[in-house]
Amino acid sequence: MWLKPEEVLLKNALKLWVTQKSSCYFILQRRRGHGEGGGRITGRLVGALDAVLDSNARVAPFRILLQVPGSQVYSPIACGATLEEINQHWDWLEQNLLHTLSVFDNKDDIASFVKGKVKALIAEETSSRLAEQEEEPEKFREALVKFEARFNFPEAEKLVTFYSCCCWKGRVPRQGWLYLSINHLCFYSSFLGKELKLVVPWVDIQKLERTSNVFLTDTIRITTQNKERDFSMFLNLDEVFKIMEQLADVTLRRLLDNEVFDLDPDLQEPSQITKRDLEARAQNEFFRAFFRLPRKEKLRSVVDCSLWTPFSRCHTVGRMFTSDSYICFASREDGCCNVVLPLREVVSIEKMEDTSLLPNPIIVSIRSKMAFQFIELKDRESLVESLLERLRQVHANRPVRYDTSDSDNMTSSVFHSTNMCSDHKFGDLEAVCPQNREEGDKEMSPPLLPEALLSREQIKISLWNDHFVEYGRTVCMFRTEKIRKLVAMGIPESLRGRLWLLFSDAVTDLALHPGYYGSLVEESLGRGCLVSEEIERDLHRSLPQHPAFQNETGIAALRRVLTAYAHRNPKIGYCQSMNILTSVLLLYAKEEEAFWLLVAVCERMLPDYFNHRVIGAQVDQSVFEELIREHLPELAEHMQDLSALASVSLSWFLTLFLSIMPLESAVNVVDCFFYDGIKAIFQLGLAVLEANAEELCSSKDDGQALMVLSRFLDHIKNEDSPDPPVGSHHAFFSDDQEPCPVTDITDLIRDAYEKFGDQSVEQIEHLRCKHRIRVLQGHEDTTKQNVLRVVIPDVSILPEDLEQLYDLFKREHMMRCYWEQPRPEALRHDPSRPYVEQYRIDARQFAHLFQLVSPWTCGVHTEILAERTFRLLDDNVDQLIEFKAFVGCLDIMYNGEMNEKIKLLYRLHIPPALTENDRDSQSPLKNPLLSTSRPLVFGKSNGDAADYQKQLKQMIKDLAKEKDKTEKELPKMSQREFIQFCKTLYSLFHEDPEENHLYQAIATVTTLLLQIGEVGQSSSSSGSCSQECGDELGAGAPSPEQDSVFPEVDSRAFPETSEGDWTVSLEHILASLLTEQSLVNFFEKPLDIKSKLENAKINQYSLKTFEMSHQSQAEFKLCNL
Repeated sequence: MWLKPEEVLLKNALKLWVTQKSSCYFILQRRRGHGEGGGRITGRLVGALDAVLDSNARVAPFRILLQVPGSQVYSPIACGATLEEINQHWDWLEQNLLHTLSVFDNKDDIASFVKGKVKALIAEETSSRLAEQEEEPEKFREALVKFEARFNFPEAEKLVTFYSCCCWKGRVPRQGWLYLSINHLCFYSSFLGKELKLVVPWVDIQKLERTSNVFLTDTIRITTQNKERDFSMFLNLDEVFKIMEQLADVTLRRLLDNEVFDLDPDLQEPSQITKRDLEARAQNEFFRAFFRLPRKEKLRSVVDCSLWTPFSRCHTVGRMFTSDSYICFASREDGCCNVVLPLREVVSIEKMEDTSLLPNPIIVSIRSKMAFQFIELKDRESLVESLLERLRQVHANRPVRYDTSDSDNMTSSVFHSTNMCSDHKFGDLEAVCPQNREEGDKEMSPPLLPEALLSREQIKISLWNDHFVEYGRTVCMFRTEKIRKLVAMGIPESLRGRLWLLFSDAVTDLALHPGYYGSLVEESLGRGCLVSEEIERDLHRSLPQHPAFQNETGIAALRRVLTAYAHRNPKIGYCQSMNILTSVLLLYAKEEEAFWLLVAVCERMLPDYFNHRVIGAQVDQSVFEELIREHLPELAEHMQDLSALASVSLSWFLTLFLSIMPLESAVNVVDCFFYDGIKAIFQLGLAVLEANAEELCSSKDDGQALMVLSRFLDHIKNEDSPDPPVGSHHAFFSDDQEPCPVTDITDLIRDAYEKFGDQSVEQIEHLRCKHRIRVLQGHEDTTKQNVLRVVIPDVSILPEDLEQLYDLFKREHMMRCYWEQPRPEALRHDPSRPYVEQYRIDARQFAHLFQLVSPWTCGVHTEILAERTFRLLDDNVDQLIEFKAFVGCLDIMYNGEMNEKIKLLYRLHIPPALTENDRDSQSPLKNPLLSTSRPLVFGKSNGDAADYQKQLKQMIKDLAKEKDKTEKELPKMSQREFIQFCKTLYSLFHEDPEENHLYQAIATVTTLLLQIGEVGQSSSSSGSCSQECGDELGAGAPSPEQDSVFPEVDSRAFPETSEGDWTVSLEHILASLLTEQSLVNFFEKPLDIKSKLENAKINQYSLKTFEMSHQSQAEFKLCNL
């Protein structure tokens, strides 16, 4: 165990301890007399001395000391009761600390670092022990308090777990604490008075992997858009990595992959996620993937046990997995023996007498007169009780009539149930598919086959019948390496469809849903929709060369199955390649059976393959590329860009080789797929590449490489097939000018199992989780680039600045998803929408971003201006705006001409931006500078004043004439709206270096515009408006020559308004502002967006958390990883 470091002097302990190992910084010592042959007297003396000198007489016989070179002071940091225990600590120090310490120059720093690390390990061990004892240990509460204080997140940001570790900054490690919350990975370190805080949102992580560097053998590397961070020195790195992987996967799928958002109902509410939930999810995912069970199945218990296997006449050690509807067993040795027992097949579960030979046994009896004996079950009583309760529920919901006949017919024991096929029968392909005859037929009609082929088929059938006798013939059969070899040889034609149903467990779905398919067909047929049109378009492209689909019987059956499935699962609907797969299923199974086989493939065996973005297929493509690098390094090195191989291999996964290999050969691949799952496709793909590796490495370009693969796949034959050859869809790519050697599918599959069959389900699921992060982030990058490509031509903001703005916009959207409850459906990321509409923000989010990046910040008035800007940009009034509208507005503020900026400001102060209920529109701006009684005087010489008056009058006339030539005229501004406009201008000038000059200029312009409005108001009711205005203005003038601009203004420049209305137009405002050079300079001066963006990246989280928590706390920096 690790010890709290305390200083000791070795001088006084040399006679009590013997040094076993030593390094530059650590010493491993053994208590003198312990383990020494013939040293009994020494041992007794030391033991007596311990009893006298030490209050705790039981001193651990081994210890590790920290030594600083040149110092006489040592610190014990670990002790152990056995050599194995202390060696584990020593190995940990060598692997995690020894190389790290060399980067320190100061000896005191070395001692401080090691002591801090050991203290953190002790704290973590204590926390782990407490966590095992109670749900909310005190240490976790303490960590939660520190987490909230250090990072100032809202309460909705739930802490999941925490670990002691080091974060590497270059070659320097920083010891601290890693906090894993539902949305973020956070790290805090305080070392030698320096604080380091990192915050990395899970949605920003592009890679999460285990790696090593020159100092450490094992680290966790976090890669984001701009940086890489390494974390190491964990007490249990495996556990940490699994939790991080689960959190990243759950968060990314919840926030970025809306198509499968509802697949994890227990984890949809982030505030309820715990470490135990994540560990349970990982177990559930493995359980469902390993046994290929429905997603709704929830793992209830995992128990170590042994199963009696009659074929080996012994008990096989393994584990029992129980769920709501299944009892499963997997041997400890991979592939030795697996069993799947649906509870609907179980008749009874009984406890047997406990003996020394059969400890804690139970017997599970099934309908086909088989019994499974499990022994060495811990907590047998509660396990049997829970199993019996679930068994009663299953039988109560789905009553089954058991078969008491003594028939050896395979199908009687498999399918005999009142829940089986409904009375609806749609289509029958028996006329063209002899293998779909009566269920009792085991042999094909001899006249249809040559004698040699018939004997091969009969040999296979005989082998399978022998296997059924020994291992079972139902879904509950023992699944061993022997059955895998039989499958690899190719399933007999007459048994293929039935075994597909058993291996995929589609037979259980079929039995549990009587009449379901018939009702789906009745509901879906005749309904015209986009999916139906797509299905109709592809019907005649499905195996067009096969006789079964050259008549309406086969086409009609295919139409019904595809339409029924689209009606069952509208989220998937219909995707290309489903037609090819379904047509092959119909060749070997009845129509309803084919439907449930399609359900098993789309919803269990190939998850997330058939949806809008085929995420699952892309993930497996990425996994396949990694397997190529691992198993075929020379090929990977030659084809450094594996995207070409990925493009051609995508159809391998989507159609299970059915579209690119002759049908009689491809069905053997489907046999392996139904037994082994996606693993069979991975290993066969690797075998195909290895068989062509030499030619691929010598190919000059991608086109030639693709031709090599095409020709190879088109010449794969099945010598055992009784059917006539049927070409592949891919055949037209082949170049038959040169002879191509023929490959037998059986040999290819055998090679695939022998050379590449070592991949376990657990390894594949881990790789899928790893690459799903990359694939989803790849989609995010594609969305980003497409949005920027649309926006860049319309704005003047630099592309690199636009990219940062997009990141800020997306992060603002995400923060709403993180913490605001409930999260509105409209705000979720929807990948099915056009690129520019996938991320949208509401008014509160816009106000937050406006405050961060807008150049028009004006103190307390900023929020009001942001509200008006949002209303202006929200064209469709759905309370959401897109990135394009947001950037277009910013572009005017930063890069627009003066008239564009004034026009934007003008529009922000008229409807719809300014409303009657605007919270600031009812408060008039009380400022003496707005008094219209003040005479308008320009501080110019008399001659210049007259010329200036003429210029201004002509400008107003010209603007009035140009109205018809420009875009749609904006409505005039009322006096209430004008007051708000002025208030905004005054706020904009606050704290500007030229503030005084701007205030004086705007006062002059405001007075001018108020009088323009009064001129327009008077001209609408009296033709003598000009003279009256001239008298009023002239009364306060110092001299007759100092005349006003307005007496000679042509009233035709102002459209008529109703009597008493005060209005002013955009043209009047723009012309008036142009009279003041300081105002022109203000609106035309260049603005720097880069500094705003840098500050926004730092402060975005701080402002958001401050807003949500309503507490004034210190800002922390978001490390922009």
